[in-house]
Amino acid sequence: MCQEPVIWSRTQVALWVLPYLVLAAVAVIDVMAGHSIGLLALLSLGPAFAAVVGGLIRMIIVSCLALALCLFLATYQDRTFGVDDQVALVTVLGVSVAGVIASTLRQRQERELADVRTVAEAAQQVLLRPVPAESGAVRIAVRYISATSRATIGGDLYEVIAAADAIRFIIGDVQGKGLAAVKLASTALGAFREVAPDTSDLAVITARIEATLARELTDEQFVTAIVGQVSADGSKVELLNRGHPPPLLMDGEGPRLLGVAEGGPGDRILFYTDGVSEARSRSGEFFPLTECPAVREAGDPDQILDALSTEVLRHVGHALDDDAAMLLIRREPA
Repeated sequence: MCQEPVIWSRTQVALWVLPYLVLAAVAVIDVMAGHSIGLLALLSLGPAFAAVVGGLIRMIIVSCLALALCLFLATYQDRTFGVDDQVALVTVLGVSVAGVIASTLRQRQERELADVRTVAEAAQQVLLRPVPAESGAVRIAVRYISATSRATIGGDLYEVIAAADAIRFIIGDVQGKGLAAVKLASTALGAFREVAPDTSDLAVITARIEATLARELTDEQFVTAIVGQVSADGSKVELLNRGHPPPLLMDGEGPRLLGVAEGGPGDRILFYTDGVSEARSRSGEFFPLTECPAVREAGDPDQILDALSTEVLRHVGHALDDDAAMLLIRREPA
């Protein structure tokens, strides 16, 4: 698995620089317009905004800067410190103290959230084992992008087993999130791992998984999946789809849907969960999977999935709202 790149949203960047911009703006206006208009209390906005994002040290730096500016602007002209100046200083000091307390509490919550994410990532790493990079004439790559902004464990799943006669794989998505979703994903993967090494009939593999899941699924839960196998020489791909987003065959003719297909040398097949196909931009537009440059590349499978992951995150503009799994198989030229 590969960790997704960290992308700061425009809102995060704006909140990061906003305290300094506010302090600078108040100082400039006070100097140009005159001290008598009483703007110094607005310096408290700097510490207030600093408490929203960033660490405790940054909060203290902004607070000290605001207090220093308040003292300087109050006395740099006439060296007096009137009642209005005193009120402004107390206001800035009060907001600064409150901001330090709020920042401390927020950092504590973020540490707790980070611990939850660590447990979630550990659970996913146990659940989603490394897959073989190649088997015979077939190259394989996977990627998993977590919706870590909400510290939730998703139910996306995948597995690849290199059997003696073929490469068998599954990619799926459990409805919902949290430990219940992980438990169902683990159940589905356990059933697949048990039967796939020795069974070439996809209907039998799927029936075993469905029978195992039936003992745990509630009325409101469901699992979508594609179970497939690739012949040892990569020339034949067989798929069985149970309500999952359709895969894409990527070759000279462009992306198209698959059932049973004869694969040519260099052909790639992309499997994915709805975290990819239903990823939305800020304007609500779905990610244009079939039109993105990555799915038309003919390079290394890992490079293709790296490019696709980057394009998905760029389209959304922030951490994903839903986990996304991708599996790419490629028949190597002879």
